[in-house]
Amino acid sequence: MARDSRWVWHLTPPCPPVWQQPFLNVFRHFKVDEWKRSSKEGDVAVVTDKTLKCTVYRVRGPVSAGNYIQLPKTSTQSLGLTGRYLYVLFRPLPAKHFVIHLDLCTEDSQVIRVSFSNFFKEFKSTATWLQFPFICETGTPRKGVGSPGARWTCLQLDLHDILLVYLNRRYSQLKSIRLCASLLVRNLYTSDLCFDPAVTVAEARRAKLPITPIPREMAFPVPKGESWHDHYVHVRFPSDSSKTSSEAVQKSCSPSEAVLAGPVPRLLPHPAAFSKLVQDSLALMVQKHGPTASRQAPSVPRPLPEVSVSCERSEVCSVGGPSGRSQEPLAWVKATDKHVVSDSLHVSARQTTVEPTAPEDASPQESPGRKQNQQEAALGKDRFQQRSFLPDPVLRLKGVIGFGGHSTKWPVTSASGPCAQALWTRDGAAVVYPCHAVIVVLCVNTREQRLFLGHTDKVSALALDGNGSLLASAQARPHSMLRLWDFQTGECLSLFQSPVHTVCSLSFSDSGEVLCGVGKDRHGRMMVVVWGTAQVGRGGEAVILTKVHSDVDIQAFEVAFFDETRMASCGRGSVRLWRLRGGGLRSCPVDLGEHHALEFTDLAFRQAQDGHTLYVCSRSGHILEIDHQSMAVRRARRLLPTQTPGGPLPQKQAFSSGPGIAISSLSVSQAKCAVGSEDGYLRLWPLDFSSVLLEAEHEGPISSVRVSPDGLRVLSTTSSGHLGFLDILSREYSVLVRSHAAPVLALATECSRGQLATVSQDHTVRIWDLATLQQLYDFASPEEAPCAVAFHPTQPTFFCGFSSGAVRSFSLEATEVLVEHRCHRGAITGLAASPDGSLLFSSCSRGSLAQYHSGAPRCRILRVAANVVCQEACPNPSALVVSGDSRLLAFVGPSKYTVTVMDTTSLDELLRVDIGTLDLAGSRLDSAVAICFGPAPPGHLLVSTSSNMVAVLDATSGRLVRELSCVPPAACSVLALSGDGRFLLTAADRAIKVWNYSAQAGPGCQVYIGHSEPVRAVAFTPDQQQLLSVGDAIFLWDVLAPSEKSPPGSIQGSPGAPPTCEAGLGTRQLEDMVSGANGLPRQQVPMPSQASPPWLDICARPPKDHDGAFSMSDESCGPEGLCQASGPPVLVQKEAGRAGDGAWGATGGPWDLGRPPHPRDWPSGLRTDPAAPGRQGMVTYRANGEPKAPIGPGACSTGRARAQPPTRPDSYRHFTTRYKASLLAKGLSFPAVGDEQLHLKAVMGYNGNGRANLVWRPDTGFFAYTCGRLVVVEDLHSGVQQHWLGHPEEISTLALSHDAQVLASASGRSSTASRCQIRVWDVPGGSCRQLLSHHDTAVQALAFSPDDRLLVTLGDYGDRTLALWSTATYELVSSTCLPEPVHGVAFNPWDAGELACVGQGAVTLWLLQQRGGDVSLQVHREPIPEEVGGCELTSLCYGTTPLLYCGSNAGQVCVWDMCVGRCFLAWDADDGEIGVLLCSGARLVSGSNTRRLRLWAVGAVPELRRKGSGVRSSSVFMERELTLDGAVVSAVFHESMDMGVVGTTAGTLWYVSWTEGTSTRLISGHRSKVNEVVFSPSESHCATCSDDGSVRVWSVASMELLIQFQVLSQSCLCLSWSPPSCEHPEQQRVAAGYSDGTLRLFSIPRIAMELKMHPHSAALTAIAFSADGQTILSGDKDGLVAVSRPRTGMTFRVLSDHRGAPICTIQSTRREYGDFGAEGVDLWLAASGDQQVSVWASNWLQDRCELVDWLSFPAPALTEVPSCLPPSLAAFCPWDEALLVCAGLGVHHEVVFYSLRQKQVMEKIPLPFFAVSMSLSPGAHLMAIGFSERVLRLVDCASGAVQDFAGHDDSVQLCRFAPSARLLFTAAHSEILVWEVTGH
Repeated sequence: MARDSRWVWHLTPPCPPVWQQPFLNVFRHFKVDEWKRSSKEGDVAVVTDKTLKCTVYRVRGPVSAGNYIQLPKTSTQSLGLTGRYLYVLFRPLPAKHFVIHLDLCTEDSQVIRVSFSNFFKEFKSTATWLQFPFICETGTPRKGVGSPGARWTCLQLDLHDILLVYLNRRYSQLKSIRLCASLLVRNLYTSDLCFDPAVTVAEARRAKLPITPIPREMAFPVPKGESWHDHYVHVRFPSDSSKTSSEAVQKSCSPSEAVLAGPVPRLLPHPAAFSKLVQDSLALMVQKHGPTASRQAPSVPRPLPEVSVSCERSEVCSVGGPSGRSQEPLAWVKATDKHVVSDSLHVSARQTTVEPTAPEDASPQESPGRKQNQQEAALGKDRFQQRSFLPDPVLRLKGVIGFGGHSTKWPVTSASGPCAQALWTRDGAAVVYPCHAVIVVLCVNTREQRLFLGHTDKVSALALDGNGSLLASAQARPHSMLRLWDFQTGECLSLFQSPVHTVCSLSFSDSGEVLCGVGKDRHGRMMVVVWGTAQVGRGGEAVILTKVHSDVDIQAFEVAFFDETRMASCGRGSVRLWRLRGGGLRSCPVDLGEHHALEFTDLAFRQAQDGHTLYVCSRSGHILEIDHQSMAVRRARRLLPTQTPGGPLPQKQAFSSGPGIAISSLSVSQAKCAVGSEDGYLRLWPLDFSSVLLEAEHEGPISSVRVSPDGLRVLSTTSSGHLGFLDILSREYSVLVRSHAAPVLALATECSRGQLATVSQDHTVRIWDLATLQQLYDFASPEEAPCAVAFHPTQPTFFCGFSSGAVRSFSLEATEVLVEHRCHRGAITGLAASPDGSLLFSSCSRGSLAQYHSGAPRCRILRVAANVVCQEACPNPSALVVSGDSRLLAFVGPSKYTVTVMDTTSLDELLRVDIGTLDLAGSRLDSAVAICFGPAPPGHLLVSTSSNMVAVLDATSGRLVRELSCVPPAACSVLALSGDGRFLLTAADRAIKVWNYSAQAGPGCQVYIGHSEPVRAVAFTPDQQQLLSVGDAIFLWDVLAPSEKSPPGSIQGSPGAPPTCEAGLGTRQLEDMVSGANGLPRQQVPMPSQASPPWLDICARPPKDHDGAFSMSDESCGPEGLCQASGPPVLVQKEAGRAGDGAWGATGGPWDLGRPPHPRDWPSGLRTDPAAPGRQGMVTYRANGEPKAPIGPGACSTGRARAQPPTRPDSYRHFTTRYKASLLAKGLSFPAVGDEQLHLKAVMGYNGNGRANLVWRPDTGFFAYTCGRLVVVEDLHSGVQQHWLGHPEEISTLALSHDAQVLASASGRSSTASRCQIRVWDVPGGSCRQLLSHHDTAVQALAFSPDDRLLVTLGDYGDRTLALWSTATYELVSSTCLPEPVHGVAFNPWDAGELACVGQGAVTLWLLQQRGGDVSLQVHREPIPEEVGGCELTSLCYGTTPLLYCGSNAGQVCVWDMCVGRCFLAWDADDGEIGVLLCSGARLVSGSNTRRLRLWAVGAVPELRRKGSGVRSSSVFMERELTLDGAVVSAVFHESMDMGVVGTTAGTLWYVSWTEGTSTRLISGHRSKVNEVVFSPSESHCATCSDDGSVRVWSVASMELLIQFQVLSQSCLCLSWSPPSCEHPEQQRVAAGYSDGTLRLFSIPRIAMELKMHPHSAALTAIAFSADGQTILSGDKDGLVAVSRPRTGMTFRVLSDHRGAPICTIQSTRREYGDFGAEGVDLWLAASGDQQVSVWASNWLQDRCELVDWLSFPAPALTEVPSCLPPSLAAFCPWDEALLVCAGLGVHHEVVFYSLRQKQVMEKIPLPFFAVSMSLSPGAHLMAIGFSERVLRLVDCASGAVQDFAGHDDSVQLCRFAPSARLLFTAAHSEILVWEVTGH
């Protein structure tokens, strides 16, 4: 089903204050001349300018930062200027530098600094700072014009677009301005209007130009008769006349070009070179669109185009500009200079993400090559359409894999390296650490990451205040930026620069009001800076309290927790105590005595009450205890390696030389001291250091340790990139983060297992799990560095190339090298596997190319070609690629200027492209940098070049298709294209660009930063829902754009689509759609965690003298309860030996039975137990369902009578039949086989109300589902259906035998039967083999035993019986009365004699035992452990032996060990009730009522069962997730679990492919009552409408859904297709009437709503087009008939003759026969519910309408129709238009034929019941009539013969013949049956 959607409204922001309109003189308003609200610094003076003949301000001086004008006066104030444009009237001083700083506020209160200067050499950007160079390029000066630097300039800045284009932020206001030396400035102005400074008001009025002229106050004086451009310069930025998106924004045609360089996106196609003649004669007008404010949320996966329609407000969809206006003022780009020196003018515009333009203005494709693009642009044709990124941004950083920041230790030691600092949060629930330029907050229990983004370089220091509310971070470059964050919200509160060159340490006071930073200045001297941060959280800034230089070395610095004015530091030969007093910072050295020469590395204050003890550690292993008051060493201890008795070497070897073990860090709690040393050991000592309490060995030197605030955990980091903690109580060490210790070079993704492989300069190859971001394997190669990596597409192996030239194949299962090849002599530069897994290719730096056969586990070399690959290429993942069809191989070579394409099988050269010839106008040869193949078709090869271009080539011919222009300075070193061809990834330097590749003309792009080092590789995950980028770390991004799955030819998936308008959905709906509507990934993956509960003390088998019955154990073992891991996922384990625990013999409960034998000793099959003397604690049942003996107290009663009516459990798993007021007809005769005039051809819809009513056998292709009371068997390849009819009521469930020969189906109890009906079908023959009846109300579930000898049937909550049938005779073997509802049942696949049921709080196990002809059931009930919670088990499935998986209504999955009968693992798998569970091998599928379908990797569960707590429970993780359109009620999957079919409550069957991560709609239907079916004139399509508010268009040939129009919260009650008089396809329209009185007109070819009218105040009940299609007649439930014209949207006439009764029918036809007593060209009728029919003749063009006839019938007696009156049905007879056919009128069950000429009844045909629907065949004299008794009658009006047909599940409320008369459509509630008419 389609998702609900509404229009998206572009809300106009509040208007700016009136005092700022139409423009504001900034200097005058803020009275700059008084310097009260502004400030000046340095040489600022007022002078008179001769050119302008007015006073101006001159700002000059050698240092720009010391000479400036600033508005407002202080940084804490704000100008509050909201104008979009800022006009700066200034003149740069010749040969001097100037700087203009603007502080802009965004809508989210972020302050962005924007700077312009001719001092800047290149464009630079950070998250909070944009720097644009203002470049003066000297040209040929004109006569009489001064030097360029002496010209006054009007700098027009579009503040809105600057923030939007470069930072994707929304502009709010201008906060401050600083004009720095050296320049002259006349004034500043702000406005929302775009002025043209070269045109005055008078000129604009005289020439009637459609532009906004410059106000007189802002204008520059121009001598009479001269041009404005001869004297002045106008710079508009961002400019619509930039040369390219990567080039500068230039002045308007001046000989000396002033340039603002920066990456400016374009709106138009590629830049066009204008000839001089064109320049002189053409003024190109460019209409600029702003980025849209709408954002389309991802929708549920569907392959259909859908047009969303609102149920309220206006349907005019605005393509809004940035401020909500429909479009911006026009921007003119003129060739105003007629003395142009250059011969071309480069014209382009901003290229940004916009809504699609009008279809008539768009071209679906771009002309290939540059020449044609230039012609298009020269002619000024805006023929290209932009496609928008939906949403914007299209990427969101989900998680990072990495640890470490900037190296800040002096000197660099083995334990220092990158910044390896990590902090505990105040509550100890999370840790904070740097991942290069990203700050990560990692939750210890859930492993969920929270990311702080904003730094543009590596983080060098972190600090968190004592309250856990303020986080401080410093980055290395620019020197040195600090950020203060609100730790709870992640908002950056303050950004400032430190006087310290590089901050190496930060320390907060406990209150968070004092921050200390330590580092070195630019001269290498140590500096300590103290900031006051008390006002940061209140809108203020951090203030420097003091800063001092120090001559001593400082390695660590810390503020005392007990006094924020006292600090301590340590370093080489120094420990000093500091104090902040009187605005100064003073220090005093500690008397170290004999320890004065030690190199101290870390310090910590003791967290005691006195707070006067300081601990300091050193690299020589010393730990000094210093008295803070006396400033003297109290004690000194030293860590030495212990000697093995008699051994010459130390037992613990240190990583560094020296007698002591170097200590790199320590942390002190109230009673313990944690020490981390370079030998890789973390040691926990008591404060007297008497002995080691705990010791944990690491894989590398420890760089830092931190004790948690509660003192129970110790956090440690290593220089090798590990982060973990030691739990003191459990004495267990947990690794939180593993990472590469050097930059990552390449990556590869694996499809089936969701794994990632990376290679790094640290000489390791690592395998990661993409779901959990945890490391799985680590392969180290100390002697040689890995260079390239690739996964085998189908086998659990991967390939790796090394710097030595070796190519090795690794096995992931055996974790070993399978084979090694050394056919290369140079380092491997490329490695690629063909997608089909048959071939592998490698290239090396010596130019050789190798081909391998990789189909076998051990690959072998096939061919080696020398000197074919470029030898100058560096290792690059994009240097060697294979096409998606495995046919083509492409690489750069033989030289860097060529790209070669080969056949993958034979290595024959197919194509060689000379990249250097692509840009003939370039000054140097282009070389290829990276390549990638696009999806086929169309078969593109993408090549990035050294000239910052991406060339798109035809992979077959080498023809240039188009080019993408990238931004300098670096070329794109990496390319990647998504599998669907929608998005192109390019990486240059540290930025990632995402291009809208599917946009054929000028595709837009978005830029993402975050990496602190160059990006080495990018790739999409196999499901295309996520993106990976590697460099300094591994970044995982979520792709937020909805997946496009429109069929070919649909508008949604093709260019030129009209804009789709949606209403703003609720927060929950948006969250659901963004996270999973198209299978998007979740923010957090739920994972089970494992604890160590006590094991049950259960006997392995009964005692020798026991007869086989099992009794309760009297022994008790272990402590009570269980050990629960932190977080929601828990291991559950009940205590053994408790009275009543797990036994049905417990008193007081409904299950008052004994305990059965242990399941481990049950033999397979039915048991034979000849004698069972003394059997106790057990209930056995005979075949008749009665107990053999009431053994034990409280045995279950077998009577069916119940004292109270059953209550439906709170579980959607229980089937509830839909309420039907209709009753089955009795005593009808149906036609004999072979004589039917109707043949059921197809059923449209699936019964989403059923449960497990879907079966599919992939090996045989058998596919069946239910729709109403029909079993539909469909061939998935041809679509041909078979229909098995026989059930009297709605079918609840299905079951297929394991040999696929027998199908069982169950339906509810009918009005004529006392029991439910179970039918057993013969699958090959399609006939009913057996009819079973036993259950009272409904059947909840069916299941066949593994050997197909038994069939179990489970009654619902009202029946509460479990019946067992023999499939040999279909006799009832056993029946059991259940004391409470059971939700599901399943046979044990390894034991045909064991059943399992799930219900309220327990798993019930049934053991079948046979003694002769009697079958006994032994019952055992295992309750859910209390730790799991009070939930109900709602679903179950068996996994690998002996595991049973159960789902609960709380969203948990519990795993039971059937050998010991205990639940040992549980995890939160969903937020709602899990109704479907399927397991095969190592994969588990869960479906819930939250619409989520999830695939879990449970391969580690058997190991968890065997090893208990010794195995990491994180091995169980979610592989995939899809969000469907309703709750999951049915599912069946292939044994591999890669593909399956899933049914939802929305009435949809989905084909799910986990491999591709997609869901495809197989069967779809309405979920509510179908109200109308109409046909197109050609009968190629039909349309249906329903109470669910949808209008659906179907293909009549294939019965597939093509289009859906959805209106929320309304019902669509009537429908009409435009008549055949409208011959043109574009005029094919459908009119729909809704319950709110609105009428909507939909265009079928355009897939859009054309018109919305509101002609009625009540619900529309009938609608029809006039015969010419120019008029629409509509009737409502109040009896009014409105006549409207769709062309004008006006209702011009309302007829109230039927007022008081609802209009049931309206039909219009062209008048062709004679005169009926009135004039007109149309004849139409209206029938109302008060048994009246009116016939009219009309000529709507002349506004004439006359009554032809009026028919009134008496109403039937209420006793005859007890519910309500039947609808009044009337229609013109198609074979005689003078006849009027009426049904449902009068007191009799009949059809009346009335003559309009003779004014009398001509014929009556009796009926068995009142008709509720009627249709007349346009061909033969046939009439179809539907009855509320679920019967369809076909009447041959010529012969009078009648035939009745069954198959409907409810009242046949709709009958419609197709125009060809060959098909008949009928509808019963939501099901649509398509009948084929035979014999006519």
